[in-house]
Amino acid sequence: MTFGEKLRQARKDAGLSQEELAEKLNVSRQAITKWETDRGIPDIANLMTISNLFGIAVDDFISEEKTAQTAKSRLYESVTEYDIDGKKDFDIKLGSTKSVSIRGGGDEKIRVILSSDTLQNLRQDFKTKIDDIKNRIDIEVHRAKTVGDTDAKENLFVEIVLPNKYLDRTELDVSCRKFAVNDLDCQNLEFSGRCECCDIENFSGTFEIDCNLDMEVGLGAFKGSVEINQIRATSRVLVGKKQDFRTIVKGMGNSVVYREDGSPAEDFSKPDSENIIELCGMKTELVIER
Repeated sequence: MTFGEKLRQARKDAGLSQEELAEKLNVSRQAITKWETDRGIPDIANLMTISNLFGIAVDDFISEEKTAQTAKSRLYESVTEYDIDGKKDFDIKLGSTKSVSIRGGGDEKIRVILSSDTLQNLRQDFKTKIDDIKNRIDIEVHRAKTVGDTDAKENLFVEIVLPNKYLDRTELDVSCRKFAVNDLDCQNLEFSGRCECCDIENFSGTFEIDCNLDMEVGLGAFKGSVEINQIRATSRVLVGKKQDFRTIVKGMGNSVVYREDGSPAEDFSKPDSENIIELCGMKTELVIER
């Protein structure tokens, strides 16, 4: 596991949101996001504080890290930018990647950032195409035949920045190991494809997840609804202890169980909450844990 993956797991095990951990460390929530997505590591003072907070030795946190690389951006990067001037629907197709991060921005720019520590010819091997068609923006990443699907799944990282003030409906189709959403205000965000791990932090709107893999969903601060649609899956949602929500179960043969600090618990959802965790589909069990 990378440092970012270890930090994320330790935070989730402690039942903390990114914002709550940031408060304990006296850093910004954006710093926590950067560390957890392996775009940097804390300085030694913060490493010591993190070690003491979670009871994990510093060496155990960073033993498998290539520290010199994670202290800066990945070795190779390709950036595509495009300015828009009004509300748009977004249709995003990325193919296979290791990790995808979508975050909201404060200006008018779309930014698609491809990065890797091993794929040297990103601009030649992966073509980013942005089409502006009336009220819709199509974003596609095309992989050249010279690059195998396995290489993309193991070595390609994608970060997309979307202008919050111009977001309407957004559809994303991708196959990845990790998907993260940060600081996004979107009427409707729909994820379809394959994903093992999804992190949601500071999201406002409706987020639909259509994926039949067993998933782990890290749910930090959110306002609105998170709708999980699965068939014959067993997935887990980790919620911060301060996040309120109510639960809705639809479909056939679906069930929700609750766990607290690793043990079975009574239903701790709040029936009057405006925030919703919804399970749809068929024959799926969802574990909600805090």
